[in-house]
Amino acid sequence: MADPVPDANTIWTFREALKRTGAVERLFARFDEALRAAGYMAMGGQIVDATIVCAPKQRNTEEEKAAIRDGRIPEEWKKHPNKLAQKDRDARWTLKTTKAKPAKDGAKRVDLAIPAFGYKNHVGIDRRHGLIRKWMVSHAAAHDGARLKEVLDKRNLASPVWADTAYRSAKNEAMLAKRGFVSCIHRKKPKRRPMPRHIAQANAAKSKVRAAVENVFAHEKTIMGLFVRTIGIARAVVKIGLANLAYNMRRLVWLYRQPARA
Repeated sequence: MADPVPDANTIWTFREALKRTGAVERLFARFDEALRAAGYMAMGGQIVDATIVCAPKQRNTEEEKAAIRDGRIPEEWKKHPNKLAQKDRDARWTLKTTKAKPAKDGAKRVDLAIPAFGYKNHVGIDRRHGLIRKWMVSHAAAHDGARLKEVLDKRNLASPVWADTAYRSAKNEAMLAKRGFVSCIHRKKPKRRPMPRHIAQANAAKSKVRAAVENVFAHEKTIMGLFVRTIGIARAVVKIGLANLAYNMRRLVWLYRQPARA
């Protein structure tokens, strides 16, 4: 406990250097190459998902929010440089919907919509080892399905791709087929009609595989305490990218400790 450790300023300076040089993506790619060299090839298909990474909430007026959405700096902030420096103009508000389970008598309950502010961590993991192979960062209101192409790993040795209904669209299905992937994306419920039984059963089978990606997000948010306390998406990319890299390192240690399969 008495050993010297880097203070907050040292860590901050190091992260700023990573941001200026764009080194996080290269560091992640180099570690991925080390994983492959060690025999941990991406195989078994891939699972894609995104999670919200919260940031400190901004208390802005409606006029200020409108200006930010339009890509402008509110006039009042221009008069106070110190206030402007503390305002995150890249993060966004969004609603995270939580499906309510039916009551014991079968009655349907109202789904919960929880507001959240921050960014999104989009990842693609391989099914065999559970390692993050591709990732990107966006603001929290970004649509998950529009980022599917950016988190696909072309070097995965199997073609299936699992994802939830947010990723299903005619454009994404055509893109996957063109690139030689097999879509295992959940199908959506028909509008104003009950879910067909065969689709519900197929979605349930896909969920058993897709659930593995939730373990990644749970590990980062609980054990690693992932939370963006910086200003701007450039710093958020560094923070989230380092968390994804650290997760892969921790996962590799866990994989080393597992008994070899026959």
